Amino acid sequence: MDASPHEPGGDPSRLTRRRLLRLGMAVPVPLVLAACEPDDPTVQSGGATQTSAAASATTTAGGQLSPTPACDDGDDPTPEETEGPFFTPNSPQRTSLLEPGLTGTRLTLTGVVLSTSCRPVERALLDFWQADDGGAYDNQGFRLRGHQFTDAKGRYRLETIVPGLYTGRTRHIHVKVQAPDRPVLTTQLYFPGEPSNQRDGLFRPELQVEQRDGGAARQASFGFVLDV
Repeated sequence: MDASPHEPGGDPSRLTRRRLLRLGMAVPVPLVLAACEPDDPTVQSGGATQTSAAASATTTAGGQLSPTPACDDGDDPTPEETEGPFFTPNSPQRTSLLEPGLTGTRLTLTGVVLSTSCRPVERALLDFWQADDGGAYDNQGFRLRGHQFTDAKGRYRLETIVPGLYTGRTRHIHVKVQAPDRPVLTTQLYFPGEPSNQRDGLFRPELQVEQRDGGAARQASFGFVLDV
């Protein structure tokens, strides 16, 4: 596993919390949470003392991974980004934005929503909107717009298409994420390897999804960290 561009000189075998979050559902949620255990074996939570389980080495299709590190590895909450001019409120609740007549490369985006204390955020709202394959937004209806809620383990899954390009912007997906009764995080997700990334003034490498080859369709994942 290569070190990501925002982890200069990182150990390629080290599975940081940021990598786990970007891998999202490529790594089972229990392993994501195991990576979030603190260094101190005793942690005060709600007045009770909890004993953190030792992180164990795990095996994936790519081979043996080193033991997962502590949660407190310097990661910050997911950065905010501008909402842009194309947000429409009251989108329909749905996990698939696919519909008849929609062209473009299929994309399945999965991941988790965690708090800064590495707990899964249940019933977190995720409201997605994006351009179509030709780079156009539907500003009259709700094509390629929809919201959903995370499950008890903080997981989400979105079926959509790879967004198209338009003047001045690289490929991106807009999203608002909100824990119950907490402030809204508005941000954007980007795709690695896009030539237009470096020409887009809003692009942030830490907001890139982890992308996997799924044949005719694409698989991607991203983990959100909310300041809760």
